[in-house]
Amino acid sequence: MELLTRSQRRRIGLIGGSGPEAGADLLVKVIEETKNLMGERYTGDLDGPGVRVISSPALGLSMELEANDLVVWPELERVFSDIADQTDYVAIACNTLNYYERQIKAKPRDAELISVGDVVEHYLVENGHSSVALLGSEPVTQMDSWSAYHRLAENFNVEVPEGISDLHQIIYDVKQYGGNDAGVIQRFGDLIDGLQSKTVLLACTELPLIAYENTQKDLIDVTRLLARRLVEKSFCKDA
Repeated sequence: MELLTRSQRRRIGLIGGSGPEAGADLLVKVIEETKNLMGERYTGDLDGPGVRVISSPALGLSMELEANDLVVWPELERVFSDIADQTDYVAIACNTLNYYERQIKAKPRDAELISVGDVVEHYLVENGHSSVALLGSEPVTQMDSWSAYHRLAENFNVEVPEGISDLHQIIYDVKQYGGNDAGVIQRFGDLIDGLQSKTVLLACTELPLIAYENTQKDLIDVTRLLARRLVEKSFCKDA
């Protein structure tokens, strides 16, 4: 890809808060993917990404999205409108909140939303995957109208874990105890072992924070995919 000059690079906006560590994780991965994209052309600070971050604690209510819709959507719209005035491309550091993609895109805005649904579908097609396991919060993993991934089943075989509520609690525990908690790691590993699919989407920003490795399955960090797409949009002429 042909890179833009420093003065031409587009500004990135990140919306965090669900949870705050997830927003910070996406920012770190945007920086890492900038270095990966530029390679030897990365010379230091002046080649870093231009990023604005807004972290809103109220967006943490997204874990129970259907029950909190009347609170979550006005807050997300307020935050998105704020950050869109100062950026060109925006990502939400929460898979669940990408449910509001249609509402956000329905209104003309100064910045474009880069949605996790689009990024994941592009990845699966590009890599020739026909089936995949999906791990996320209950609103995501139930694959109903409240899921940002509900359309994924139209083109792919999507496996979800039997213990959706157990996974939901693991996510809550990552928020409270962190990804290095031994109990969290053990329970997450047991859940992964119960999946049939070799390719597993970590479709919650807390899940890549768990200090767990599995050599038998391909764990896809959706946050990493999103960061890479943001960097391509910011730095590349024809992205």
